[in-house]
Amino acid sequence: MGELAELTHVTKRTIDYYTTIGLLKAERSPSNYRYYDHSSIEKLNFIEKCKKENMSLEDIKSKLLEKDAEEIDVQDLRLKIKGLESDVSKLLANFDKNDPNAHESIKKSISQESLSLIQTLLLLLN
Repeated sequence: MGELAELTHVTKRTIDYYTTIGLLKAERSPSNYRYYDHSSIEKLNFIEKCKKENMSLEDIKSKLLEKDAEEIDVQDLRLKIKGLESDVSKLLANFDKNDPNAHESIKKSISQESLSLIQTLLLLLN
């Protein structure tokens, strides 16, 4: 906590208060010491910026929850995109083969979501 306070120019007491009211989250070490990850620095800077704009702590907490939800959505989208890229790569690798078995294999290996995307792309290209 001391290191976080020093890095962000916020008192330990303030960090403790923010943790108590749920603005920050601390992990516990085996010896029961609190420690904070790198995202805590960003959150503290965000909190202090909002306070300078005269936002209430409740409003700041709502904003932090919104930001967390947006980050989860972005991570989920990135995972879906990677899955789609993998499916398309498999499709392209076997596309030139004029083997009916390869076509069936492709259909089975591609997720329904990817198949829908590919069909939509084909409609747009025609």
